[in-house]
Amino acid sequence: MNTKPFRYAPGRVRDAILRVLSLSSEPLSAKEIEGRVSQVIGPTPTSSVRSYLRLNTPEVFVHEARGLYQVRRLEAPGIQREFPLAQEWREPVTVGKARLFHADCFDWLRKQGDSSVHAVVTDPPYGLHEYSAEQQAKLRNGKGGVWRIPPSFDGSARSPLPRFTTLTREQLEELRGFFFVWARLLLPKLVPGANVVVASNPLLSYLVAGSLANAGLERRGEIIRLVMTLRGGDRPKAAHEEFREVSVMPRSMWEPWLVFRKPVEGRVQDNLRRWKTGGFRRPSADRPFGDVIRSAPTRKSEREVAAHPSLKPQAFLRQVVRAVLPLGEGVVLDPFAGAGSTLAAAEAVGYASMGVEKDVHYFDIACEAIPKLARLGAL
Repeated sequence: MNTKPFRYAPGRVRDAILRVLSLSSEPLSAKEIEGRVSQVIGPTPTSSVRSYLRLNTPEVFVHEARGLYQVRRLEAPGIQREFPLAQEWREPVTVGKARLFHADCFDWLRKQGDSSVHAVVTDPPYGLHEYSAEQQAKLRNGKGGVWRIPPSFDGSARSPLPRFTTLTREQLEELRGFFFVWARLLLPKLVPGANVVVASNPLLSYLVAGSLANAGLERRGEIIRLVMTLRGGDRPKAAHEEFREVSVMPRSMWEPWLVFRKPVEGRVQDNLRRWKTGGFRRPSADRPFGDVIRSAPTRKSEREVAAHPSLKPQAFLRQVVRAVLPLGEGVVLDPFAGAGSTLAAAEAVGYASMGVEKDVHYFDIACEAIPKLARLGAL
């Protein structure tokens, strides 16, 4: 097998270096940069990486003591960092069979052992931009930014929604690169046959799915969450009286959850015997797990326990989490844990789980919310 590094065009190496540095919460050595660039674009000559670092310091990179590099600006072309490089991490928290880490999931994944995760169920930041520090601050202040705060309906306050239609071409490319790098890092940590179920949005799911497939995961379809949302259906802004019979977009009545899998070793039955993975757990012996699940908006009792704008209902999550371990054995990972709803669902069905959350605000919420959500009865 030929493993000789391929000489890529300089621009591709440059973009890969910018991406791996911008997705790291800490400065990296030249050797670490080389390894991560190779993960993103394939084997790359050491000379190409080191030459670019030398030529573009200090214009693009800061060369710190001990040979460490970081991007000079927090925002590189096409990349928007969510948090500053300087970050103080809290100690991990254990709740029952769940283990919650306050960390950057990219850095955390790199430190995990290979073949250590049996399934992933996660609701990631769909468009990334809406979970930047700036946009989260605007959301928590209740005004401005890409989050739309819908008016009350029949006296009930409604949850905020991000405007995914406002994403620029650069932000869409950022999303594509983010999920590609994430999936490349995740792949070796999965056991063969591990399911990866990723919540998405009808407007952006094609980008996320393409990135996961290009990274080496095997597409296995989608789970459709049937739920009436507040997206779409509106008349033209500032012209609703003139065009009363027009909807700018269809009213959204479903949510796609992308289903991927790390390729199995040999036959599925062989993979099940060795790794306990390779399929989905059936709700009962005579009924298969289906790809359409009727759902409802998250209940008020759950939102009061875990105040997160994208909180998914336990009634839905418990069905998905239970299904992803076909023999009921292994560890479920949520690398974008948010308020801990996936870990709570794993607790409720008796599975071991791990979660990673980098926003300290949501990490603190999750620490309190996981046991409370797990104890709630699901409709």
